[in-house]
Amino acid sequence: MMRVLILFACSSIAAAAIQTSQPVTIRVGRLIDGRGGSQQNVVVRVDGGKIVNVAKPSGPVTYDLSRYTLLPGFIDVHVHILWHFGPDGRFVQRDTPEVRLAAGVENARATVMNGFTTVQSVGEAADLALRKKLDDERLPGPRILTSVRQITNTRATPDQLRQDVRDAKAAGADLIKIFASASIRDGGKQTMSDEQMAAICGEANALGIRSMVHAHSAESIRASVLGGCKQIEHGVFANEDVMKLMADRGVYFDPNIGLVLQNYIEHKAQYLGIGNYTDEGFAAMEKAIPLNYEMFKKALATPKLKIVYGTDAVAGAHGRNIEEAIVRVKSGGQKPMDAIVSLTSLSAESLGMKDTIGAIAPGLAADLVAVEGDPLSDITALRKVVFVMKGGQAYRTPDGR
Repeated sequence: MMRVLILFACSSIAAAAIQTSQPVTIRVGRLIDGRGGSQQNVVVRVDGGKIVNVAKPSGPVTYDLSRYTLLPGFIDVHVHILWHFGPDGRFVQRDTPEVRLAAGVENARATVMNGFTTVQSVGEAADLALRKKLDDERLPGPRILTSVRQITNTRATPDQLRQDVRDAKAAGADLIKIFASASIRDGGKQTMSDEQMAAICGEANALGIRSMVHAHSAESIRASVLGGCKQIEHGVFANEDVMKLMADRGVYFDPNIGLVLQNYIEHKAQYLGIGNYTDEGFAAMEKAIPLNYEMFKKALATPKLKIVYGTDAVAGAHGRNIEEAIVRVKSGGQKPMDAIVSLTSLSAESLGMKDTIGAIAPGLAADLVAVEGDPLSDITALRKVVFVMKGGQAYRTPDGR
């Protein structure tokens, strides 16, 4: 956390975004476009909140970032943006809407200042209030998509579950979040039946809304994929068979190997004794970390498996979302460029937003992040954020403008 606080202090950024009503030009020493390409010494032109073109330098520029690397705004497809610690330092499960909203504002600020311009919060209804507050008051924060609620009732009938999907969409959900297995702290076994999963995801597909499934066991993953679900989270116990099944069906896989469990363990004293955060639960999480690394290596070896970028960021993790990428490269063996593509364009595709965000290309939103160093040679450079722009508005600049 100290590193994040230092970065905030050095940014000298105002509370609100810097308005950019005029065209903006940004010169960069290195550009990584989010789709696997890179260029040297170019200027990105931004107008009306969108990228106009990428060209060779000529004349003065608005921002001279020639000492830095420019990338598309980072995307995290799995966060819990409202989770926070209370005044006593302990994890807060319930508090007043006002306190929860204030915590969300701070979490959103920490998230965007460290390069994440779009997140998917999965989720609670208060996500909608946070999104509205950030937009109405033009506060620093990422673009927020939300599931509004989670479908967890293992005793519900298929018809009841279909109604739950309809209710979630009517409440403003951008996606449906389902629990098909228990938490890793409780063993991760399948909890929803095959029939229940088919009912939920079948209804989501019929309504044209995306579905995301918490699933640790191979059995729960198989039931979810065969039921028509579109994205699988976690997958600690995923095997080669279900990975191939996901690849064959075009299902996105978000393994969450680098931040969430490590964050829980780092903040054990702040969670222990609340719900299933028991000594046994923490022991299970510690055992899962090396299992995750081996699982991830198998995922990388699965042809055409779409591995997207999510962290499951909870209290204590907001602003540190990039640690997932660093662990995926250093401990999981992912190539840096592939990690960046996952962090940007592939995750945008999973959100149904590939024509809006996720790459540095003409016509896309001007979501841009500059870092010190070259992440292709040292992935930890992604920690060193010096510039953040979302939709053409600069939230952070090297000189504090």
